[in-house]
Amino acid sequence: MEHTLPEQKTRAFDALPRSKPNLKARQSVGKYRLQKLIGVGGFARVYAALDTIEGSQVALKIPHEHYVDDELMEAFRQEVRLLARLDHPNILTLKDASIIDDRLVIATRLGKETLQDRLMRRMSVPTALGFAEQMIAGVAHAHEAGLIHCDIKPENFIVFEGDQLRLADFGIAKVATMTISGSGTGTVGHMSTEQAMGKPSMRSDVFSLGLIIFRMLSGKWPEYPFEWPAPGTNNLRRKHVHPDLIAFIRKSISPKPRDRFSDAIRMEEQFGPLHAKALRHLKKARR
Repeated sequence: MEHTLPEQKTRAFDALPRSKPNLKARQSVGKYRLQKLIGVGGFARVYAALDTIEGSQVALKIPHEHYVDDELMEAFRQEVRLLARLDHPNILTLKDASIIDDRLVIATRLGKETLQDRLMRRMSVPTALGFAEQMIAGVAHAHEAGLIHCDIKPENFIVFEGDQLRLADFGIAKVATMTISGSGTGTVGHMSTEQAMGKPSMRSDVFSLGLIIFRMLSGKWPEYPFEWPAPGTNNLRRKHVHPDLIAFIRKSISPKPRDRFSDAIRMEEQFGPLHAKALRHLKKARR
């Protein structure tokens, strides 16, 4: 069962101490026992931890204290309610979100690694296509519910056993990036021009998905602004990526929003047949 923040008004955070020492391994936070620090970002620190009640491994995201105030808590509570509408095998939902020892603690299932970690090792075309299919499916489910992620990047895709991908920080990402930047949402280098200008849409998520798919297949990350063919496009041809799939990627990362897919739902409709066609093309080219 998923849990959300309590409905009652959160206590005023202005009075909370802002100089607590960082948490350490083997320290307890409520029912969780920290095991190791696995990531530090501009918004939060992330720990691998043991849920001592359920006996399960979890990832704990604990926002930096100076970001946690009444305004953030209200925005986060609204986003958690939106997240509760999503139920999909490629979206990482919350196990728990609560205030423990004057800290906001966000718990999710613990995966093996992030897609960013996985990209540090060689990735075959079939593996990349399998990941792409899962990425698009998860975002399409969110778009069907009318939700935009706003911060799609390899670090926010978590790899679980069997190469299952789950998109993390749905809801949290939007609050985190708004808190840090004070305006637009997203991560520089992963977002479209219109999103950088504070006007994100589902087409912005399409752009970010396209960039990741391009990176997985080509081994290159095109730095915006770029013109087609983007750097690394020749690698797609050398790897025998089907021309129709290359056209699919090109459409996804078009600088002009109107030239992209309108949402991930449309991407998913086209990618299914393309996936099968691309695998047949690859098999034939390697004979």
